[in-house]
Amino acid sequence: MRRLLLFAAFTTAPSLLVAQSSPTMPAVNDRPNPYRTVEGWAKLPEGRTWGSTSAVAIDKDGKSIWVAERCGVNNCANSTLPSVLKFDQNGKLTASFGSGMILSPHGIHVDKDGNVWVVDCACTLGAAQVPAGKGHQIHKFSPTGALLMSLGAPGGGRDTSFFWQPNAVITASNGDIYVAEGHSSRAGANARVLAFDKNGKLRKSWGSFGKGEGQLDQPHTLAIDSKGRLFIGDRGNDRILIVDKDFKILDTWYQFSRPSGMWIDKNDVLYVADSESGSVNPPHGAWTRGIRIGSARTGEVTAFIPDPDIKPPSTSSAEGVAVDAAGNIYGAEVGQKALKRYEKKQ
Repeated sequence: MRRLLLFAAFTTAPSLLVAQSSPTMPAVNDRPNPYRTVEGWAKLPEGRTWGSTSAVAIDKDGKSIWVAERCGVNNCANSTLPSVLKFDQNGKLTASFGSGMILSPHGIHVDKDGNVWVVDCACTLGAAQVPAGKGHQIHKFSPTGALLMSLGAPGGGRDTSFFWQPNAVITASNGDIYVAEGHSSRAGANARVLAFDKNGKLRKSWGSFGKGEGQLDQPHTLAIDSKGRLFIGDRGNDRILIVDKDFKILDTWYQFSRPSGMWIDKNDVLYVADSESGSVNPPHGAWTRGIRIGSARTGEVTAFIPDPDIKPPSTSSAEGVAVDAAGNIYGAEVGQKALKRYEKKQ
């Protein structure tokens, strides 16, 4: 269903902007950039270099940053390095764990109790490279690295089993767990979102591969707003689907472009990382990579941090995004192998 999105506000202004949210809407690349980029902010141990990372989240304290990093390259299959890292607000490494447990860390989430959920997509390895009985799982760790729960069968599963190339995980205020699954963008691929109760019992599975309403193509990222609505970053379809807890579609937004990562803060500000427009997805036309910032309430896009390197074909800029309590933005980059920080300009 094609919907019109009205950007409304409680105001006595003489006119209101009405913008169309549709697959054919003009590219939103012209919003101001109120941020400055800080590179080299997080300090790895001596001798260790950044690998690809799409997984970044903020600790329960609102200041510390969690990252799941791919062991200096693009997977951890042959590495003994810990892949889950915690940095304080000054970029000092304060904790690390996960050595030998995660093949391709793809998403990370910190729940209300401070537990750390890590998605092992196993999607950066060829099928023949995946060790038997590993990958395609979601792991829940305590803040000190104790394994508390694993969702999905080791080595993965499809259809009534799960998971196959999971992308993202998030927990709701009542403890329900949502997992976005399906990293491939081709006919027959898994493309669904699964809902579990707080104990890991499957409650519902929703979605199938496709371009229509109720279908998904690479559901790559998840976020939840203050109303409890679930935002699904349907990356292969260049849209965000907003659904309720039972997956009833409430709205469909295209104005944030091709979503690889999403974050919604306590004020319902929506941050969307687009790491593929104009490079991996040339048909996307004039849209360019970067982080678009706006309202999760109205859908209005108010700011844009452009990718400094817009040349194809490599994925650049942030794929994962998180925002601390002070409003600093953190972008996790796959192609550039970096964790950048974006601070408000003075």
